[in-house]
Amino acid sequence: MDTFAVKLPIELGQFIKLAGLTETGGQAAEAISEGAFSVNGEVETRRRHKLAEGDVVSATTMDGQLVQIKVAAR
Repeated sequence: MDTFAVKLPIELGQFIKLAGLTETGGQAAEAISEGAFSVNGEVETRRRHKLAEGDVVSATTMDGQLVQIKVAAR
């Protein structure tokens, strides 16, 4: 599991874009609304969901790999 440090508080959509899981904020918003990401094991469909230090954001890539990134405070 990777760890990505950001200035908190941060919204899920912003985190996904900054962590490089999508190229644009629009792609992040679309993927989130489709249920492509989970936070701490629960599917999250709100792009404005606030993340806290220690939260784990997960997604499955197109080739079936599970990607997990832990939120850390910068």
